[in-house]
Amino acid sequence: MKDILTAPFVEEMKSTTANMYRMGWDERNGGNISYLLSEAEVAEYLDVNHVIRTIPTGFDATPLIGKYFIVTGTGKYFKNVETDPENNLGVIRIAQDGTTAELLWGYKDGGKFTSELPAHLMSHMARLKVDPENRVVMHSHPTYTLAMNYVHELDEKKFTHTLWEMCTECIVVFPDGVGVLPWMLCGTNSIGEATAKKMEEFRLVVWGMHGIYGAGKTLDETFGLIETVEKAAQIYMLTAHLPRKNTILDSQMRELAEYFGVNYRKDFLD
Repeated sequence: MKDILTAPFVEEMKSTTANMYRMGWDERNGGNISYLLSEAEVAEYLDVNHVIRTIPTGFDATPLIGKYFIVTGTGKYFKNVETDPENNLGVIRIAQDGTTAELLWGYKDGGKFTSELPAHLMSHMARLKVDPENRVVMHSHPTYTLAMNYVHELDEKKFTHTLWEMCTECIVVFPDGVGVLPWMLCGTNSIGEATAKKMEEFRLVVWGMHGIYGAGKTLDETFGLIETVEKAAQIYMLTAHLPRKNTILDSQMRELAEYFGVNYRKDFLD
């Protein structure tokens, strides 16, 4: 059996968490990632019949029974994943009762998955209905996106429109727009349910005064979605207090979306 520390999915998690920390999106133990894996991927590196321990999830994820995930740990710092993946990551499988996670590897110090796991699982369930190839749910605290929450209306149409105006590529990268939630208590099933509902329409959901959730087929794609929103938010925050001389017009955004053949939210343009 191959060494799991050489597994591509472990290497990807190491590099992604390191990048997110370097970007300043995941201070201390802020942020979390869950990455859906196939049994074939896991079985190359682990005995799938050997369960180290079981951990209640606090949520009924029956549609995900038998699914495997690699997940960042609760209270763990993204900056430490690269040098100590076995303590900071875990590979779990959703047990037959739907409410228990079977730990197959990781959380070596006795820890467990992120406290946001129910929100992640709910989002995976929602996105898989929309896109069966969805594999990643990622949460972080991008600085400018968060700052924008304090000075911009938390309205999906207006928030998305402003982001689309900031960079020519935005409407092409996230043509489905950005969902927005008001401030809610994190770590609860309530915020998970609200996020999952938004994930039926959006791959990106802003948590008011907290951060952002992203979903995608790969870690790279999901990172890129959040990165593009953050760049647009940065440009907004650098220019919002200044008189605007130029802007990208709605007609130009339509031209962009139609030229690149993306299915954009037409109702988010005037």
